Amino acid sequence: MVQTHCIARIKSSYTDFSDKEKKIADYIVNNPKNIIHSTINQVAEDLDVAEATVFRFCKRIGFKGYQAMKIALASEVVSPINDIHEEIQEGDSEKSVAEKVFRSNIRTLEETLRVIEQDHFKKAVNALLNANKIEFYGNGGSGSVAEDAHHKFLRTGIHSAAYKDSHLQVMAASLLTKDDVAVIISHSGSNKDMLQSLEVAKEAGATTIVITTLAKSQLSQGADITLYTVSDETEYRSEALSSRLAQLSIIDALYVNVSIARKELMQQSLQKIRNAISLKRL
Repeated sequence: MVQTHCIARIKSSYTDFSDKEKKIADYIVNNPKNIIHSTINQVAEDLDVAEATVFRFCKRIGFKGYQAMKIALASEVVSPINDIHEEIQEGDSEKSVAEKVFRSNIRTLEETLRVIEQDHFKKAVNALLNANKIEFYGNGGSGSVAEDAHHKFLRTGIHSAAYKDSHLQVMAASLLTKDDVAVIISHSGSNKDMLQSLEVAKEAGATTIVITTLAKSQLSQGADITLYTVSDETEYRSEALSSRLAQLSIIDALYVNVSIARKELMQQSLQKIRNAISLKRL
């Protein structure tokens, strides 16, 4: 994982932090300029915690240590990310709630775009282009994203499938080969079923792509290629809801890239699909 996006990482992992970790997280997010001019000892004293606790927090959010975290944070302070998010209040009008939801969605997409790593994304596109078969796995809301991905990739002419059931996921993953790709979608990155699917797909020799939140997890670290999303949690809207939009957008971007590279083959597939769909119309 590239050593950047300090604040985004903190926000993505916040709900999983311990009380001490949330204390450090709040201090960093609310006082970024103080942090970049402070030593680890000064931060520990301000928060009344051990230096080791601060160091472990930096490691927890994916940095090698406090200094690496400071460097990443400094780049964000120099080029600040404007916080356009507004909390929804009980007294807000219907239009106001709608505006805040839309702004939150826009922010999720903008922040996710910032953390997309060129090399990882290019590898993902190439893996999909060279795949004999692509399978998409996801549970709950991510399962709907997996089905949407399958619906799109059907048009590319590459054989694809989507599985929401955990038993079907591992059964299908066990039959993959080195010429296939498994795309595992999980907001938390800590879903046991998704981790099992990843392990089975890797044992079968398939290339694995994981789409998950910007945080360290067994899922993100175990995949061949990881693509990250960023989203915040609010009182009326969990981060998993807005992350779904980021997941869908990543799928769309992968699909369009593959479609461009397979233009002629895709046109043939599209014509067959359109002819078949026309039978459904009156």
